[in-house]
Amino acid sequence: MITRESPAKVNLYLRVLRKREDGYHDILSLMQRISLCDEMTFASTDGGIAVRCPGTDLPEDQGNIVYRAATAFFSRIGAPPEIRITIQKRIPIGAGLGGGSSNAATTLMTLNEMHGSPLARGELMKIGAGIGADVPFFVFGKTAWASGIGDLLTEAPFLPTLWFVLINPGFEISTKMVYQGLNLGLTKHRIKYSIPRFYAAEDLIRGLLNDLEKVTLQIHPVLDQIKTFLLENGARGALMSGSGPTVFGIFTDEKSACRAEENWGQRTGWRVFRAKSL
Repeated sequence: MITRESPAKVNLYLRVLRKREDGYHDILSLMQRISLCDEMTFASTDGGIAVRCPGTDLPEDQGNIVYRAATAFFSRIGAPPEIRITIQKRIPIGAGLGGGSSNAATTLMTLNEMHGSPLARGELMKIGAGIGADVPFFVFGKTAWASGIGDLLTEAPFLPTLWFVLINPGFEISTKMVYQGLNLGLTKHRIKYSIPRFYAAEDLIRGLLNDLEKVTLQIHPVLDQIKTFLLENGARGALMSGSGPTVFGIFTDEKSACRAEENWGQRTGWRVFRAKSL
């Protein structure tokens, strides 16, 4: 049996550039893995794929992205599927933190390792792109600028270690609904853009951006209250991650992050996490 941690991510910068003819959107995003992780265990079986997600309502068949990742991997290497995968979820579901995509990427990388590493990282990323837009990022395994639908990755310049306090209000958000809320018309031509340059934490904090935030905040204005709380309690900047609803505050040291986490206290149905950049 093999146990692996499967990290969450935050989007430190997210521009939606255009809606494509295939229904997807071209984006430009700075994606950062963080130390909030699910725990996944992998064990060989006598046959078939079994996925277990105890304590959740997640499907355990083809409706689960991990099941689809395992199916795609075994199909690619031409081997019979023989694996049992158990996921202990810590990352909130449908929260803009990429938990499902991370689980799928961890599945691809771990199965590859268990079978003698027949596939290069680039091949795993290609498989991942067919499963979910964020999966290649987690296979890539580095802080990265993502473009295209999120599958074109460029390693980001070094950023200092950052601390985050993440607050999740306990409800899920439909990514599809949020993108539809942008009301972008179809664009056949690629949009020209430049990648912002962040040389230090202060540059990054000044450049925090998420085009999806305005849509989600209109639906759930309570998220703006979370941002205000974080900023009033020491965060150097605050932003919604992905399509939400999780909001994070950025802190330059752990002590400040701990203090903000303590000040938040216990609120029914809401979850708070402290994490650092990976």
